Amino acid sequence: MANKRKIILLGSTGSIGVNALNCIDHLAEYDVIGLSTHRNVALVAQQAARYSPRAVAVTGALDDAGKRELEKLKIEIFTGPSALVELIRRHDFDLLVNAVVGAAGFVPTLEAVEKNADIALANKEALVIGGQVVMDKVREKGVQLLPIDSEHSAVFQCLMGESYADIEEIILTASGGPFRTLPAAEFSNITVSQALHHPNWTMGKKITIDSATMMNKGLEVIEAHWLFGIPVDRIRVVIHPQSIVHSMVSFVDGSIKAQLGVPDMRIPIQLALTYPQRRRADFPRIDWRTLKELNFDTPDLARFRCLALAMDAIRAGGTAPAVLNAANECAVADFLQQNITFDEIPAVIERAVEKHAFVSHPTVDDLLFADSQAREFVKRQR
Repeated sequence: MANKRKIILLGSTGSIGVNALNCIDHLAEYDVIGLSTHRNVALVAQQAARYSPRAVAVTGALDDAGKRELEKLKIEIFTGPSALVELIRRHDFDLLVNAVVGAAGFVPTLEAVEKNADIALANKEALVIGGQVVMDKVREKGVQLLPIDSEHSAVFQCLMGESYADIEEIILTASGGPFRTLPAAEFSNITVSQALHHPNWTMGKKITIDSATMMNKGLEVIEAHWLFGIPVDRIRVVIHPQSIVHSMVSFVDGSIKAQLGVPDMRIPIQLALTYPQRRRADFPRIDWRTLKELNFDTPDLARFRCLALAMDAIRAGGTAPAVLNAANECAVADFLQQNITFDEIPAVIERAVEKHAFVSHPTVDDLLFADSQAREFVKRQR
């Protein structure tokens, strides 16, 4: 097909990246010109052999064996902390699929927008850290920012054909994770393996822990605030254990629209790739013969303090969300390494936000400095 749309896929070896490539396999009009991984060199080499990109970026350590494997492909290789930015700067493309985990996705998103590329965004941290900066740049350049997260894709779909002025409330659904009904007194005994066992979704380790603490939902509240321009006090979180209703929008006339589907990330990924069209796909459907109930509840902010901390951070604005995110990344890593207990995660985050040097109208440099200082602060607390 002539004039294929050129895509760079950051985080191609993670769960979102693998699913995105699965979608691309069934869409003939896309040309993958760039892939990236943090450390899964073997898989990104397999992907590169299949999709023939112009370049690959590896942000983590690259040993001699991995380097030899990639060099066999005769493509450009970027390595180190600046690899993602170099990949974006050195190649022309139409769409960036940003599926990297954490703060590493912030600057590459800005770089892609600067090049007038559209963004399919699974990296919520880009908006958590610098939502004002990113959205201002998106509007300045006139590019599209399409959400991949199932919740934000659901809201996006509910708003098709609607006026944003008619939004009364955005309702983000949350599964509640594996500890939805566990008493807070037992949180200190939660093991890493228990926290990594999500009841509905298969995800990477970091986001799975975030789901268990409900920080993931807090980050999604911040993302929704910037994506849809809605004040945080008009964004509601409801627990929905079945993960069938992916989110809802309540309108000023009392009507509510919801987007439903099985918990399969390929559905929102494909929509982001093909928007404004929908394409036929053989993804699983809801079986209405066996679906007997849909339950909803209010989250317990006393038990899931991370959600409350995230909402407080976006109300504070400025550098607070960037510090919240950085401290959370460090705390989750410490928990995964069994350096802290599950119930200590919110305590670490709260101290970092309270102690940081707040900047109310930060520049990109201010945000990056706040991020690095928060990480240093958490490191000193160990």
